Amino acid sequence: MPAVSKKTQSKGALREGGPLRSGELARLSGVSADTLRHYERKGLLKPRRAPNGYREYPRHAVERVRLIRAALAIGFKLDDLERVFKIRDAGGAPCRQVRELAATKLDELEALVLDLTAMRDEMRELLKDWDRRLDSVPADEPARLLETLAAIGLANVRALAPLKPRHSTSAKKKEKPS
Repeated sequence: MPAVSKKTQSKGALREGGPLRSGELARLSGVSADTLRHYERKGLLKPRRAPNGYREYPRHAVERVRLIRAALAIGFKLDDLERVFKIRDAGGAPCRQVRELAATKLDELEALVLDLTAMRDEMRELLKDWDRRLDSVPADEPARLLETLAAIGLANVRALAPLKPRHSTSAKKKEKPS
């Protein structure tokens, strides 16, 4: 029977159900080791330290990381999750708090949709105005389109400027004939 080193034995044990090291957990859950350390600093993950100082996570940490990622995707903040997990890990049932947080996120999302809708409507009007301006000046003359932004004061421009849509619909629309 071939000799098996402690290192090989150790890795085999990890693959068969033992604790996970940071790299393994990161790979299995689709995040970076830096992300895991950040979650640890926030109190969302609690690895134990092996004698060699490496972090070791229980196998169920994969599901915890996936849960964190899913909650972040719908608008929860890490601080929200930290409070929820603290209650949960102490044996409590934070279900009502989670529901309240989700309701707050929905309210925020609905307000954002209203803001985006207003911004879209303002942009449509702006483009109509710019088309009229462009039609009224020769092609080699400046129409001073950007200067009109300050003059009309689009209310939501600064608040919404960092937002980028996930899917662009502009490619689907036909170009305006010349």
